[in-house]
Formats: sequence, structure tokens, C-alpha cells
Amino acid sequence: MIDYKDPKYTSTERANALLSLMTNEEKVGQMMQLAYKFMTREEALEWAKKGLGSYLHVLGDNADELQRTAINETRLGIPIIFGIDCIHGHALNEYATVFPTQLAMAQSFDREAMRKCGRVSATEVRCDSLHWTFSPVFCIGRDTRWGRINETFGEDPYLIGELGAAIVDGYQNNFVDNTCIMACAKHYIAYGESIGGRDAYDSMVSERMIRETFLPPFEKAAKAGCKTYMTGYQSVDGVPMNSNRRLLREVLKEEVGVDGFIITDWANVRSLIDNQKVCDNFEDASRVSIDAGNDMIMQTEEFYDATLKLIENGQVDMKHIDDSVFRILKAKFDMGLFEHPFEKPDRSKICCDEHVEVDLEVTRESMTLLKNDGILPINTKKVRKIAVIGPNADDLEAQYGDWSCGAANGHRKPATSMLKGIKKRAKKDGIEVVYKKGCDIEKPGKRGFNAAIKAAKESDLIIAVMGDYIELNGEYKSRATLDLPGEQTALLIELKKTKKPIVLVMVNGKPLCINWEAENMNAILETFNSGMVGGTVAAEILFGDVNPSGKLPISFPRTAGQVPVYYNYLPGWHGDNKYKDIEEGPLYPFGFGLSYTTFEYSNLSVSKTEFTEADGEIIVTAKIKNTGKVKGTEIAQMYIHDVVGTVMRPILELKGFERVELDAGEEKTVSFTLPVEELKVVEQNLERVLEKGDFEIMVGGSSVDLPLITTIKAV
Repeated sequence: MIDYKDPKYTSTERANALLSLMTNEEKVGQMMQLAYKFMTREEALEWAKKGLGSYLHVLGDNADELQRTAINETRLGIPIIFGIDCIHGHALNEYATVFPTQLAMAQSFDREAMRKCGRVSATEVRCDSLHWTFSPVFCIGRDTRWGRINETFGEDPYLIGELGAAIVDGYQNNFVDNTCIMACAKHYIAYGESIGGRDAYDSMVSERMIRETFLPPFEKAAKAGCKTYMTGYQSVDGVPMNSNRRLLREVLKEEVGVDGFIITDWANVRSLIDNQKVCDNFEDASRVSIDAGNDMIMQTEEFYDATLKLIENGQVDMKHIDDSVFRILKAKFDMGLFEHPFEKPDRSKICCDEHVEVDLEVTRESMTLLKNDGILPINTKKVRKIAVIGPNADDLEAQYGDWSCGAANGHRKPATSMLKGIKKRAKKDGIEVVYKKGCDIEKPGKRGFNAAIKAAKESDLIIAVMGDYIELNGEYKSRATLDLPGEQTALLIELKKTKKPIVLVMVNGKPLCINWEAENMNAILETFNSGMVGGTVAAEILFGDVNPSGKLPISFPRTAGQVPVYYNYLPGWHGDNKYKDIEEGPLYPFGFGLSYTTFEYSNLSVSKTEFTEADGEIIVTAKIKNTGKVKGTEIAQMYIHDVVGTVMRPILELKGFERVELDAGEEKTVSFTLPVEELKVVEQNLERVLEKGDFEIMVGGSSVDLPLITTIKAV
């Protein structure tokens, strides 16, 4: 008989050995996760004595107390997994490093930067006795009205999969030491496609569309070894994800073959009764959730008694219970929790200088210059006084974004607002900075206009910091309109009348419809929610210390009525992405971003002009030259177009990207690896196959700037 406590055996062997010793009560306990913040200390300790599998919303000494109870006061001594919503930094710790949001970081198109962010966050999370983060988000953000668009890596499946897999690797790092945590790929699946962009409603998507568009990022998560997956709140074609056996058990577990376990989102089992109304009691809801493939149940206390009753009455398949518990136990063995349940890094790692430097690095890559008529970088010889105006100039909560407001309000480490960053940088050149808020984000009223206009008239340059804030982003917070809220545009119109140049700095959780601003501002810098060092970095870019290199991971609509306006759409019968009453296409397209220099593409080459599935991959190369006067970084992008298919194909599909740093006048060759697997199509029979025919390969600086094109053929 294998001793499950003996580390010489594999995780699989140890998990099976432990499973064979467990009672039904112990098994069901492992399948539960409860929130500490909704319990008394005594209640939490009682659940630990029952063998609860996981807690969330508990850290530090409280977590250690529960862990000691689980190990010392239960029959088998199974350690607890402690989970946390570390979405873009361990923001529940007021000392921690807070990164830009996923949407902001996606502007970097930088896999290695994502991995570094994952490493930093994992280390800081483990300092608080935590083992698991509910991140990254692999949802595709195509409807910009959706409240949770800021949590995504944007609108493109390829980009999402690449960046998501990188941060998974950063979090987990093969569990080599006590700085590693489990990642969670969420929200499975097509959560962002809910009708009208309304959060957690029905997603009317076919299984073919799921397999072609929404599944590939999760497949990359699985390939990266992601240990856990979270079901979405919504339904797919009327079937709640929590009870969707086809998509959970058959597709994700059996076909994709995930080596890990599936957790429900918050109270998803209860939602089957209260909201989605496909069950009328907890026994029924628990049974269908287990059968569908859920392994751990988040925040539904009634699941425990209901499932034990199902087992007693023979109403649930024990092989599904055993499979779930095995997966959870194996994850605990893989993490080394049985050997080192209390091991953690030194707390000096939290927001240490090394981690702040990583934050600065990724934030410098994660801002996009959308417009510049030459006003930037700021001419410090001509500009001697700057008026900083706008409600987001001195609002850290808006700058930090969702899942970090606690940190923004009580952060113990120096955090830099846009105003603070601009003031500090301007001081180096002896430039005076005055600040006037001007207006609020949503509250009506123009009482602050006069003071803002007066400050503008007395200055050489206006930096207007506008956007939205936390109340317009996140769960439950989808929007029907996407204009700058409140009186912000009205204030900009008045500032424009002063005839002073205006630089608009956007602090926002989603793409907004800024048509007037795009036409009338001298420059626009998109920061989204840039986190702890956002003000420092924005100032570096404005003053030219850093050359902007970000590119948009998501398209900007001209109006909410145009949504969704993602770039990789299927061709239409009466024109492409077209409405009668507005200009065709997005205001700012996917992959777009300006620099303080210019780049030229040439010499496109492919390793094979004809290929078969057996060839495995095709190497695509091109030359890029910095044709400007300053050093810069270009994000080179490779797109494909399947010219003719048995089903309709998108007009463009991103299949490669690389960051290329170039000195003024320097030329480099960039290389893309194009796996043949990326050229396959999901046919009507749901099979993914390589169809014979032509594929166009295009390389350039954005989805609308592709000067290089060639054709290859599958034979």
C-alpha cells in the first residue's frame, strides 16, 4: 500500500492512495470552497475540522491558523488551498505591487513581461500564506459595453492565448519553490458574449463558434499547464455554464484534457435555483453541477449536506465525485502543500525595488499614443507652464481600476497619480504646473469650468486627464453608452476655445467613443488603468523620456450603436463593418499605436510557399527599419487570411507578434513562427482540419497597416 505522505511517489499515486482512504464526508469537504469574510472565526475553524478543501478571502495569520487546524485536527491531515482575487497584483495587501489591468498590460504585446508580472504577483501572494489566484482572464472582449472588458486581454483570441499562457507560466513556474501559486483560467466559456454586453446573461453562440474562436485561448492555458479553470456566470444557448456537461466535462475535461480541476464562480450552484431557474432545490443543483464536470464549488454552503444526501440515496455518480476529489488532491500534491504547508517567501519581497522595477517596465510598454500632431514630446524650452485639468488627474482609484480599489484607497507604498507624475517630471525642467479638476466624472454641473478655463488661459499647454472610473466598470456595470461621461466633453470644448494646445490623457476601463476628442485634441495618450506607477510613466512619455510603444489590443468604436466592432469579423454581403450614418470601421483599430519615430517594412519571406500538415510550421521573416531620428520599439504583427473555406473565414486573423527595438536608422530582421495548427478551420461537423487552398500572409504595424503580403498554399 502506497503511503500518501511519502514524497517519493508521484502526485498521481499519492492522490489515488489518499482518495482510497477517504469517507464520503471527507470527499465532499474537499469539493468545497467558502469565503472566510462571511464567517465567524469559530465557524471557519469548524469547517476546517470537517476537511474543507479551500477558503478564499483569508490571509496571513488567520490562514495559518486554519491550516494548522486542518493538518493537526483532521483524520487525514489534508492541507487547505487558500485562494485570492489577485487580478493585476496582490491588491488586497496594502503594501503590494499593483500592475496595470489586463487590458492595459495587453497594450505591451509582450509575453515575457506578462510572465514577469505573474512571477511578482505569485511571490507576493505566497507571502500571505495564499496558494491560488483567480487569474488570468481568458475571456474575449468584443462587446465594449461589457462591464468586465477591462479584465480581458482584448478582442483577439491569439493575443489572449499568448499573453494568458505567459502569465500562467509566471504564476505557476512549475511549482519549483515557495514563490509559486496556482493560476485559474476564467471564465469558461464565451462569458463576454452575453447579449447586449450585459454581464452574466445568455451567450447566443454555437459550438462551432466556441471551438473556433473562444476555446483556443483555453487550450493554450491547458498547454501551459494551468491547474484550475473557472466556469462563467452566464448561459450558452440557454444552458447555464455550471450545468453545461457538453462544454465542461466532454470538451474541456475529456477533449482538451486539462490536468487540473474546475471551480464554479461565486455561488454558481445557488444561481441555478435563484437566477437561472433550471433547478428548484440544492440537491438537484448540486447533482447537475457535479455531473456537468465542476470539481470545486465556490461559496455554496448547502452543497455539503445536499451532496451527502445524493450519495446516500444513490443519486449521484461516485466516479464523478472521486474524479473531482482526485484532481483537487493531485493539485495539492503538485504544489508541495503536504510537505511545506506553511512555507512562504520573506515578506520583504512585497513591493520590493525589484518588483517595482518590473511594474515600471511593463507600464512603460502599456500605454498607446493614439494621436500626435507634433505637440509631443513636450518642448520644455517653449512650455513653461502647464495646466493639468480633469477629474482623473488626481484619482488613484480610477487609475488603479477594478479589483484594486482597496489598494488605491489605503496603499502604504508611494503611488503616483497622473498629477503627481507630471508635477515631479516638470519640476526637473523648472516648469510650473497648476491643477484644476474642472468637473466630476458623472455628477452634472459646470461649477469648476471657470477656474479650469482661467488656468488654461494662463498656461502654455493643457494636459486634460479624462475617462471613467470604477463605478462604470466591473461586474454588474455594463454600459449602454460609451461617450465620455458627465461634463467632460463639454469642458474640453470650452478648453479648446482658449486656443491653447491640449494633450488628452485617457484613464478608463474600456474603449470610449471619443470622436470629437480625436478630431480636436492635439495629442491623445491611452493609459487605460495603469496601476501604481501610471503617473510616473505617463509623465515619462509626455516629456519624451520614454518613447511610446503600446498598441491597442481592442478596437475603439465610433458610437455604441456600432458595437461590436472587432477587427476579425466575417465578411458581410452588403459591405464590411458598415453603417449608413457613420464612417466605416472603428475610430482606432486593433493593433494601432503611434511612436515618436517611424518604421518601414520590407523583404517579406516565407520558408515554404506550399505546405501540408506534416510540415508542422512555417517561418515568416521581414525587415523593419527605424526611419526616424530617435530610438523606438515597434510591435510587428503578422496576420493571415484563409482565402476560401468551407465555412466563412475572418477577413484577418492575428497569428504572430514580436517587439523589435531599433536605434535611429537601424534595420533588423523579425521572424515569426506560424504553426500549421493555427491555419486549421473548424468545419460544420465540428472537426478542426487543414483545408487545402491559399492563405494570405500579411505583416505590418497594425490591422489596417499591412504593407507586406504574400500567399502560401496548403496542398
